[in-house]
Amino acid sequence: MKKLCFEMPVVSQCSVYSCAYNVNSGCHAKAITIGDRKNPNCDTFLSATDHCKETKLSAGVGACKVEACKYNKDFECRAEKISVGFAKKTTYCLTYKV
Repeated sequence: MKKLCFEMPVVSQCSVYSCAYNVNSGCHAKAITIGDRKNPNCDTFLSATDHCKETKLSAGVGACKVEACKYNKDFECRAEKISVGFAKKTTYCLTYKV
């Protein structure tokens, strides 16, 4: 399998315990996507009672679609790290800043 290696901000903490990728407050997806142009929700959120078995991976932010965020440059997150949690009754990037 061909692999890509590049730098991206890490998801340093996730408090959305109902997500399949969350194990011990860590996101273990390969990468997540944030936003829908206006809202900094976590598009990668997957509600499940079973959680991923692969916990060696730490998620990075692969794409950010929230144009107004100060960390967004060309639809990529430029923050050093992010946190994900609940806000406005949905999963949000808590690092989002206008």
